[in-house]
Amino acid sequence: MSISRYLAFDLGAGSGRAVLGSLQDGRLSIHEVHRFPNGPIMIDESFHWDVGTMLAEIKRGLAAAARAVPDINSIAVDSWGVDFGFVNAEGRLLGAPFCYRDARHLPAMKAFLKIVPADRLYRRTGLQLLPFNTLFQLYAHILEKSDDLRSASRILFMPGLLTFLLSGTPANDATIASTSQLAEPDGSGWCEDLFAALGLPVGLMGPLVPPGTTIGRLLPSLRSETGCPDLSVIAATGHDTASAVAAVPAEGEDWAYLSSGTWSLLGLEIDRPIITENSRRFNFTNERGLNGRIRFLKNISGLWLLQQCRRRWSEAGPLSYETMWAQAAAAPAFRSLIDPDAPEFLNPPDMPAAIREFCRRTEQDVPVSPAEISRCALESLAMKYRAVLEELRETSGRPIRRIHVIGGGCQNELLNTFAAAATGLPVVAGPVEATAIGNILVQALAQGRVRSPEEIRLIVARSFDRRVYEPSPDPGWDDAYGRFLKIVKRTDREEIHEP
Repeated sequence: MSISRYLAFDLGAGSGRAVLGSLQDGRLSIHEVHRFPNGPIMIDESFHWDVGTMLAEIKRGLAAAARAVPDINSIAVDSWGVDFGFVNAEGRLLGAPFCYRDARHLPAMKAFLKIVPADRLYRRTGLQLLPFNTLFQLYAHILEKSDDLRSASRILFMPGLLTFLLSGTPANDATIASTSQLAEPDGSGWCEDLFAALGLPVGLMGPLVPPGTTIGRLLPSLRSETGCPDLSVIAATGHDTASAVAAVPAEGEDWAYLSSGTWSLLGLEIDRPIITENSRRFNFTNERGLNGRIRFLKNISGLWLLQQCRRRWSEAGPLSYETMWAQAAAAPAFRSLIDPDAPEFLNPPDMPAAIREFCRRTEQDVPVSPAEISRCALESLAMKYRAVLEELRETSGRPIRRIHVIGGGCQNELLNTFAAAATGLPVVAGPVEATAIGNILVQALAQGRVRSPEEIRLIVARSFDRRVYEPSPDPGWDDAYGRFLKIVKRTDREEIHEP
């Protein structure tokens, strides 16, 4: 069979990359042609996204891909969820989109829940209550009497915004829309009653498009600037977790996925939303995936904890993650534990200090060295995975016999080892670039080179290596888990989803 090539732009909250995928004879090979730092910028004491810089880096990725290969079938963009930009009637971006970590969102959430109570909102949307969900971000704009909102004719989530700048066609796909707390849980459209509660016209969002929709062609000006051919622009699985889950190399139904990176997204893929008292109590979310499937999951603050610790410690000199993991492995086990989702870890100015203060406040030994703090964070993440898996079993009734870890965090051998030990389940790690791979193969599906979501998983399984971490019995984990549950219960009333 002839070779077909696709270019994925995978944008994360810390970096972005352009990944070129080549599909031939049922196997996929990938090649990163461009990588760039990405992160929020401070404007007027608020965190925003620099869309102009993102677009400039995407152009560099397009040019690099065009130099690397003579033909590219299509491109697509995926990114984190919830954040968005305002576009006016002339197609101009209004202001810099706010970052989900901005502090303004929590007060807006508390204010909106006085209009629509939390239990009613959950029953309506089936979405995890988090202060940065698009609904609450929009309400923050309303409370501030935002000029940008008043002037907007369209709201586009980050993948749709960048796709619009590439093609000139505005579109929001169903996977990214499902993170907003504004979309119907069955994927049929927008929650008009919630727009009424906001006092906004639902037409600002435009119609939803299913993932894998070809929405246009690369703009002629960009073809001229980058040397790219005339190629299709596709709204693939715009939410990065939806892309990653589409690329899980799994069979059957008895597995959970863990998309491991800045966030840990732990959940199941199911046929229909689960919106029950248990799912509300455990704060699970129902998001859309490929082919109408539901990603039933919980957002957990993942390697963000270690990323922010490293940023602080690196002020004293270079520090690699490999050094951090080696030091953590040698540190004493189960000395202190934290709840990774406690509100003080959302965006503290000094993450190591926040971890030490949490341990002090919960009357534990206070970790001091980087090794002790890293071990505390990694063990706590593994404990959180166990707790969420138990909630998933109780809520879904589904057996879970293994965990598929995908994304950059699957390279963290120590965390994988801890996760297997804490949960008592095999941990299957890989592929690392699951998000870009899912993006690429959904493009291939849109172009008829792949027949089904099931074939996507078969292609991933035969194309990329995985490593299995088997659990080893250690009663220390059970004892520590009991302590962890008490710590979480003690701090539960302060969690960000319970204002």
